Amino acid sequence: MTETTLIAGQVLQTHADPFSTPPEEALTVASGAVAVAGGTVRATGTLADLRAAHPDAAVHDHGDALVLPGLIDAHVHYPQTAIIASWGERLIDWLNRYTFPEEGRFGDPLYAADVAARHLDLALANGTTTTASYCTTHPGSVDAYFAAAAERGMRVVAGKTCMDRNAPGELLDTPRRAHDESADLLARWHGRGRAVYAITPRFTPTSSDEQLEALGALWAANPTCLMQTHLSEQIEEIAWVRELAPEACDYLATYERHGLIGEGAVFGHAIHLEAREVTRLRESGSALVHCPTSNAFIGSGLFDTARRKADGIAVGLATDTGGGSSFSMLRTMAAAYEVGQLTGAALHPAQLLWLATTGSARALRLGDRIGRIAPGMEADLLVLDLASTPAIAQRAARAETAWEAAFPTIMMGDDRAVRAVYLEGRRLEGRGADRTAGI
Repeated sequence: MTETTLIAGQVLQTHADPFSTPPEEALTVASGAVAVAGGTVRATGTLADLRAAHPDAAVHDHGDALVLPGLIDAHVHYPQTAIIASWGERLIDWLNRYTFPEEGRFGDPLYAADVAARHLDLALANGTTTTASYCTTHPGSVDAYFAAAAERGMRVVAGKTCMDRNAPGELLDTPRRAHDESADLLARWHGRGRAVYAITPRFTPTSSDEQLEALGALWAANPTCLMQTHLSEQIEEIAWVRELAPEACDYLATYERHGLIGEGAVFGHAIHLEAREVTRLRESGSALVHCPTSNAFIGSGLFDTARRKADGIAVGLATDTGGGSSFSMLRTMAAAYEVGQLTGAALHPAQLLWLATTGSARALRLGDRIGRIAPGMEADLLVLDLASTPAIAQRAARAETAWEAAFPTIMMGDDRAVRAVYLEGRRLEGRGADRTAGI
């Protein structure tokens, strides 16, 4: 018989999109509990009612802590884990000085396995239960990431990064190799356990038309996969794309003409969009991912979350490590709030938490499985201590609403706020989740 566990605290539940519904109606927080069994959420309600329904269930009572869906980091580069916080470069120089030399090391399967494990443990320690990662051009880097995620029981998205130009020779593949190696990896991993494959051209400057055409054909043949790439991150990048593809009407067109747009297409950054691109992204059902710490760290610009949501485009949130300067989605939410202030829209705490959970899940076409606490959803849960440091505690003590209590942790919290992490209802012990041990 499947054992049931009751996880109690202040439970966050999602009812609607807080960008189209008043935020405090779209998401609610109330004292309660979550019943989990067999890896999924079975019920929510008061602790008393769930105890009566499941008298033999184990109870993890987290008191005043916030129980919410595990955080979803919708755009990361796990091979850049070791070069996070590298000083002083913009995008193209960053790639040449730091990223490409580091990615060259991932031809060593042992090194790839070590960094994959390290990255996922850092994610879990910060309350992130799902990531969507670019790997390197080495197929072994993809195997390493999916294998490490499977060992931990994590749902992850990943794919072989494809490049056939404008990168060091040892990192280049060809249109045929990109297609065939991606196809082999897709067949090996997509849908196996909790793995989701993403066809992954890095971006137009490093993928020829021939390569993008081959990857578009692969996606057309495997539509349940995702497709992830970069779009309009920096002004210099856009100018480079114009030089490489002068016949294209805009940056998005370099992907669109090869079928790399539509539901399941996930575009990182997308800061400097033209009107036609906004229209086509909305019409096609493509998703964007906001990477605020990376956009600031590399000097890319300000993504206007409220405007893109008003445009009717799906938006997720991400650390973009290692261009991003933190593994913490709490810090990323704080940065998104700060960027929102600069673009004229102070995001509500409910909107920030939604972006890091339901919003990211929808962007990754996983909204039917993760990102909300509801019956039938996978039981990836995070418990946040809303008084994890003296500075946060003294501010939270004056809170008059649940949102006022949560906001100091969003703005000032880090891994010390992570009281517990659950994957498919199983509380983590050890590794990067040492802070979650104890019950």
